[in-house]
Amino acid sequence: MADGVRAAALPLYTAVSTRDPLAVSAVAVAEVVPWLLIALPAGALVDRLRCRGTLVLAHSFRAVVTLLLVWFVHTGQAGLSVLLCCAFLLSSAETFADSATQSLLVSAAGEKDLERANGRFVGAETIGVEIAGPLAAAGLFAWRPSLCFALTASAFCFAALWILRVPPEIEPERTGGERSIFGEIRQGAVFVLGSPGLRAVVGTVGVVALLTSAVNTIAVLFALDALGLAPSTVPTLLVCAAAGTLVASRVTSGMSERFGGPTVMIAALLVLAGGMATLELVRMLAAAWCSYFVMGFGAGMWNVLSAANRQRLTPESMMGRVTSAYRVFAWGLMPLGAGIAGPLAELTSPGTVIVVAALLVALVAVVCAPLLRGLDTAPRG
Repeated sequence: MADGVRAAALPLYTAVSTRDPLAVSAVAVAEVVPWLLIALPAGALVDRLRCRGTLVLAHSFRAVVTLLLVWFVHTGQAGLSVLLCCAFLLSSAETFADSATQSLLVSAAGEKDLERANGRFVGAETIGVEIAGPLAAAGLFAWRPSLCFALTASAFCFAALWILRVPPEIEPERTGGERSIFGEIRQGAVFVLGSPGLRAVVGTVGVVALLTSAVNTIAVLFALDALGLAPSTVPTLLVCAAAGTLVASRVTSGMSERFGGPTVMIAALLVLAGGMATLELVRMLAAAWCSYFVMGFGAGMWNVLSAANRQRLTPESMMGRVTSAYRVFAWGLMPLGAGIAGPLAELTSPGTVIVVAALLVALVAVVCAPLLRGLDTAPRG
């Protein structure tokens, strides 16, 4: 929920306080660039440390940073430099939390139950990140924006304590630090690039992440200007996307068993592209809600199955560094997508960015289909 409030409130506050596409784009870049700069060493360290302790520290750090943001917003001193700094620090801590969470999930679920476990995880995460968080942001932003970030800080504090309820016995195996940190980073990167199955998934994710990052960056301004939504109404779009993801988290495992994981992954990309295109081509509020639901459903199917395939192909003792290396390769283009979205929207229009991204996502689904079908025969980690 803390991430959900922040994800809705930070770009919204930036858009409302600046009305500048370049500022919105810059904050979006600051939020995603830690996945390029910090994720690799974070993953190597997570493989050496106990996951529960890592999560407590990461959540506590994010609580402190968000409390500072509360003060800046409340006193009217939250300029662009403050927003950029907070966005970068919060996402940097998230790289540690994400790797530790993935390691705990795989250790608790076991290989045979990964699709169902990831479905449950995506569902629970969606309720907090994309439903409870945006709804809380929508209510509090209209009252006082600083309250959004106060709630975020409180939720991070609660999460730091709640993670201690995870049983210690499901902690995954640690590497013991036989190699240097740089050696372990290299080992994770080489494993990702050397596995045909992981290469197929990471290449597809990288391009799609660039395109969805561009859409997400400009979507707030598109909603405000093209759709004429009030700032407090914008988070409802995120709730619709969350509803689609939540439905996908419940049905994807069964669809995978019936039609095959690769087939469902390809269909998920086409569904995502269709949702993007509808958002621009049918400029009505009801159509926008439907578009976000469809985009959420496609993204949810993809996330469940791509995560399960990545985890199944990775040895448990390398989960942290492989997860981080995967994130870097898969999400490394997100800053580029966020960075070009603002200038491109300024030269053309936000709608142009959205429709071009939709066409390219559909093209990626067609081009990458043969690679994704090879996952059925990929060797297990």
